[in-house]
Amino acid sequence: MNRLGKEKTDFFRSMVRKTRQGSRFDMMDEFIQHGDTTVRTHCLHVAQTAYYIAMRFNIKVDEASLIRGALLHDYFLYDWHEKSWANSIHGYTHPGKALKEAEKDFDLNDIERDMIKHHMFPLTIFPPKTKEGWILVLADKVCATGETIGDRYRSRQRSGRDYGIVSVNRKTA
Repeated sequence: MNRLGKEKTDFFRSMVRKTRQGSRFDMMDEFIQHGDTTVRTHCLHVAQTAYYIAMRFNIKVDEASLIRGALLHDYFLYDWHEKSWANSIHGYTHPGKALKEAEKDFDLNDIERDMIKHHMFPLTIFPPKTKEGWILVLADKVCATGETIGDRYRSRQRSGRDYGIVSVNRKTA
């Protein structure tokens, strides 16, 4: 976040604080999203990435809505890894569940609703209607991919397997 400067970083942090206050936001730490990344950590990564994309490319957005919508996009508050038919279609259904849960704790605006409801496009068939929603779609895919691949890579390293990548010890090379 520091790459955006103090003012933007402070704004982002204040939005996170406001979102956490009086809500179940920190409950997302109880659930795993990708690999060993919690849903809360994933949502923070996605919000940071979405905000960075918008600021870096000078895209005029509602900054508060972009951050809050990204923070709440996976506010479904259950463990989707448990074996059940409902969880087997989680990718298709969780945006609606996240929206329903977020509406219990927050007064959402139209931008935030659009972001949460459509963040799984193209897995879900209806695309976002807002710039903020499209930025979230991109940020979510980037972060999910990094968390999934990164976790698998770290797991392979811990177990002694290395995907065939040769590491070189500089002292002996």
